[in-house]
Amino acid sequence: MLFAGSSLKDFGIDADDGRVGTISDLLFDDHTWKIRWLVIETGSWITKRTVLVHPSAVGTADYDRNTLPVRLTMAQIKASPDISEDRPVSQQVQDNLYGYYGWNPLWGGPGYFGGYPIGMGWPLVPIRSHDEGAVLQAQREAASRDEGDPHLRSFSAVISNHILASDGAIGHLENVLVDPLDWSIRYLVVDTRNWWPGQHVLISPYAVQDVLWPEEEIRLNLTRDRVRSSPAWDPAKVVDRAYEERLHGHYGWPGYGW
Repeated sequence: MLFAGSSLKDFGIDADDGRVGTISDLLFDDHTWKIRWLVIETGSWITKRTVLVHPSAVGTADYDRNTLPVRLTMAQIKASPDISEDRPVSQQVQDNLYGYYGWNPLWGGPGYFGGYPIGMGWPLVPIRSHDEGAVLQAQREAASRDEGDPHLRSFSAVISNHILASDGAIGHLENVLVDPLDWSIRYLVVDTRNWWPGQHVLISPYAVQDVLWPEEEIRLNLTRDRVRSSPAWDPAKVVDRAYEERLHGHYGWPGYGW
């Protein structure tokens, strides 16, 4: 079942041997639209610091207790590479984390566009493992070893960004729906109140034509009429396969392994 990105805010993080902190943010890749890191504030059990945890280390969320287990020990987290709170997360920092924990940077696959730039469309055939390695290497070469990864975005920072169809604004980003199997952002939840009062719509990253983060804009390759005629979505109901098939059929998007 998909979960809302905002639902994890302030969730407690439980290591194998105790509570280590709370989730303060999620970091996602704006090329693959996958959650890459959970940002954890450790609290007072060690000198307060910020740590990053990869989704591959995460277990099943307990929504009754608002907790998320991680397959790590408190000692591992205490000795993990430092993350500077006042500097962007660089590729070097991420490489250090992958190496320290033994996490696989290719976990979950290459994402919607196989690591290709937004707007170029999606591959017509599955990307093979050696191609995934080439994509990762290209991303690393493109990102400075000392500066922040240019494709790593804060979920908290992009909420309320403007969503523009090809012929005008349709609303703002209110949330995202995430697939817990590979932590991919399956849908953008768009609040259309200033254009289509009382309505929310789901938009797949397949429809994203461009992102202009400094301008706080996400541009789509859809018209407003196409969005208005899409299958109605009820935020109070679970997004099931039948609804997804209708939604993807309306827009002509590929399915998710159907």
